[in-house]
Amino acid sequence: MPLPQTPAEETIYAELQAWQRQMQRLPSRLDKFTRRVQIRLNGLLPERVHQAITGTIKQLVRGVLFGSTHLTRRPLAAPSLAAREAAVRDHLRDYRLMATAEGAVTGAGGFLLGLADFPLLLGLKLKLLFDVAACYGYDVREYPERLYLLHIFQLAFSSQHTRNETYYRLAHWDAYRQTLPAEAADFDWRTFQQEYRDYIDLAKMAQLVPVIGAAVGAVANYRLLQQLGATAMNCYRLRYFAAPAGAELPPALAPLRLG
Repeated sequence: MPLPQTPAEETIYAELQAWQRQMQRLPSRLDKFTRRVQIRLNGLLPERVHQAITGTIKQLVRGVLFGSTHLTRRPLAAPSLAAREAAVRDHLRDYRLMATAEGAVTGAGGFLLGLADFPLLLGLKLKLLFDVAACYGYDVREYPERLYLLHIFQLAFSSQHTRNETYYRLAHWDAYRQTLPAEAADFDWRTFQQEYRDYIDLAKMAQLVPVIGAAVGAVANYRLLQQLGATAMNCYRLRYFAAPAGAELPPALAPLRLG
């Protein structure tokens, strides 16, 4: 396992270790209660509604993530990890600004315009992931790399229970990639959409409220982009350092082994 070679890398590695602890945290009582409530609420929705929502999100994500390659940047040839992360932070700042402005405009526009925020924000998030991958030197024209982005997205916006499982896959990516579905259509899109929807529901519903919608939309979008950016950076740090993520046990039982 490569160890940090410079003071800058030592700082980055320390941040990675703190993030790993957070990802491997066992679900709290509140996490478990919230998950039970979400499962019960999802159970109240008719099956055709689940199918419609899953289909919509599936098409939106696949359209951006697995569509044409003109959105992809060439992998960055940077001299150091610090230089790569400086480029990532520049992109993240730009995307946060765009998402903040978009959230404010759609939040101020009432219910119908507020609904338009969902696909617009989703597109910004996925495009950010493309740029982050390129900054770390990965070619997202390759199918496995696009699935890696999909897992980063799921890790960023899911309950602690699903987060443990998704982190475990990403932390053991070289082994897990051998079991990836041959087609994007075979991905577990239903779990993906339910976790994403449950994660952002409260903030985005508040955005539809008159008067406060603009402010809520701006703040919510800023934080969601920040959350995704931080998650993506740490996932690629994990690959850079090839940091161990625990013994070969189920995620909830894996002991913390860092460095």
